[in-house]
Amino acid sequence: MRIVALYGTESGRAEAVAKGIAEAFPDRAIEVVDMADADTGIFEPGALYLISCATHGGGELPGFAQFLHDDLRELHPDLTAVTYAMFGLGDSSYAEKYNRGSTQFDELLASLGATRIGPFGQHDEISGKDHVALGVEWAREVLAAAGT
Repeated sequence: MRIVALYGTESGRAEAVAKGIAEAFPDRAIEVVDMADADTGIFEPGALYLISCATHGGGELPGFAQFLHDDLRELHPDLTAVTYAMFGLGDSSYAEKYNRGSTQFDELLASLGATRIGPFGQHDEISGKDHVALGVEWAREVLAAAGT
């Protein structure tokens, strides 16, 4: 099964999560792809997408993640055979905007027919916990849920 660690970032933290996941599971040959380098065709049936996405500014998606999000919304591809999992990075001191970037992406993928598996992972910046370690543990749960 093709596994893609797709990330949207401004500060590099979501990228670090994606790369950490790929390094933690070398036997799975996980592809690491920046949303800045992706278009809507990245989503293929039968693949599993481990998406790490930060929240930027006042609850927005990172810049290039926003471009991919907008293209998906505009082109409205049928993603019914696509499976993904979501890991959000944010700061809970922003209350209702906490992890809003990843939530927006999750809502859009679901509206296009994609199926989310495993837990919705979250890292809270003010927790002081290691975002990469949390992302790897989340990926372990997702991969078990996916049976891979």
